[in-house]
Amino acid sequence: MTEESAATKKRIGATETSFSIAELLRDHDGATITTLAAETGRSKSTVHNHLQTLRESGYVVKDEGTYYLGLGFLDLGNAARKRWNLYEIAKPEMDELVSAVGERAQLMVEEQGQGVYIYQTKAEGGVRTDSHIGATVDLHATAVGKSYLAHLPTDELADLRERLDLGERTDRTLTDWDELEAEFETIRERGYAFNDEERLIGMRAVGAPVLGDDEVLAAVSVSGPTTRMNGEWYREEVPEIVTQAARIIGIRATYP
Repeated sequence: MTEESAATKKRIGATETSFSIAELLRDHDGATITTLAAETGRSKSTVHNHLQTLRESGYVVKDEGTYYLGLGFLDLGNAARKRWNLYEIAKPEMDELVSAVGERAQLMVEEQGQGVYIYQTKAEGGVRTDSHIGATVDLHATAVGKSYLAHLPTDELADLRERLDLGERTDRTLTDWDELEAEFETIRERGYAFNDEERLIGMRAVGAPVLGDDEVLAAVSVSGPTTRMNGEWYREEVPEIVTQAARIIGIRATYP
């Protein structure tokens, strides 16, 4: 038995239930015991016991029969993000990037085969979507993800490939590995990646890798609606701005 399969067999059901409840509270922006029981497939008494434990630990609060995430998770999230000191280094440059482009920008790192946004900011007129700080995103269907994958060493990319879910997010998503590898080569040559409605219809993005000493640390991107992200602005001007921001972040991360 492999170490991974052994670990899978040791999964703790109660822990999974607690985290499922927490994720549902996040997704619904608060929920009742009835809703949580229906969506988790657990009894109301079981859900109630989990909620009480989470409340006593400061991770859930209750207001007039509805439960919400507590600020205890905020403390955990900040602690998790500190592991990536890139956040503090990149934040000023990301804010300037948004000022220059007038859309939304995100900083992504990879963890366990998925992209995770550790910082996101947008201009007043930027479009809000389902992504947020802490959200996980598909590496193969995003500009940040593709620019990150394209700059991984061959052995690391091969290892990561085994864990990637190349599911179709829109009819424009690349789901064939050979097609992705061909695009990776283009991305390496020009230094940036496009996301042309590959994750969400109506949205485009430009992403570039944050490079350190012979390694890719993260990736940044700017995203916006197709009505504004088009033509020479989208194909030439935004890529230049994004790659410059990624380059500066990489230099500051390498030589703090």
